[in-house]
Amino acid sequence: MEIINGRGGLPMVRIETPWSAAEIYLLGASVTHFQKHGEPPLLFLSEKSRFEKDAPIRGGIPIIFPWFGKPEGKTSQHGFARVRSWELVEVTKQTDGSVIAHLSLPVSAELLAIPLDYYVTVGKTLTAELVVRNFSNHEFVFENCLHTYFTVGDINQVSVVGLQGVDYLDSLEGRARRQETSDAIRFTGEVDRLYINTPHAVEIRDASLHRTILVEKEGSASTVIWNPWIAKAKAMADFGDEEYKRMVCVESGNAAVNEITLAVGQEARLKVNLSSRPC
Repeated sequence: MEIINGRGGLPMVRIETPWSAAEIYLLGASVTHFQKHGEPPLLFLSEKSRFEKDAPIRGGIPIIFPWFGKPEGKTSQHGFARVRSWELVEVTKQTDGSVIAHLSLPVSAELLAIPLDYYVTVGKTLTAELVVRNFSNHEFVFENCLHTYFTVGDINQVSVVGLQGVDYLDSLEGRARRQETSDAIRFTGEVDRLYINTPHAVEIRDASLHRTILVEKEGSASTVIWNPWIAKAKAMADFGDEEYKRMVCVESGNAAVNEITLAVGQEARLKVNLSSRPC
């Protein structure tokens, strides 16, 4: 493990294990890279991503908290956790050779009694766990999401499996509620859907890279599927015009009807485990 200045001079933690390598920026506690030796990177990072203080990193695993999207009355998209500087608490090597990085979000006016801890485990797989605790004197209502960008070879040869029969809110239609009828989600245009009541795992099947990515999760009732496609890709300053072809977001969290109400003295854990295999 080493701490270095990454892109934009921002501090970054680099971790190597016998099986993989990972990079975590303290800005947003953003995991921007995970790659098993001999495989393509698992995570996608835009070549045009800004690495600037108070700006989100475009790619990897941004932490969405305490709201998803841009609700009425909010001035920023997806909350503030992804644009704050986190603290590295410790890095520990486990007996099995994996490495755990523990980060925390410093106390602020918005989160005076709501500490956040984040644990990233790098090994044969990549595991990320966000822990929210309520030490205030009232209930705390929030949304959270690990907004994971995955590398794919060709979006036209990608399918997402495991959501058939599930209801979703279509953000392209004002969050109209629909039901997924397909056994596999394929991409022929922009997709921005929030699947609700989905605690189970999903698979990303990538025929171009000949691999399947398994997204397993705990403490998550929502799954978001997103690809900006042509027009939106061109409209984003921190995203390449053609990069939509090489990425797909499969995000795990709790949003909209699945928002969390955290009682006084309780904690909520959101955990994802990301693995890959040849297909």
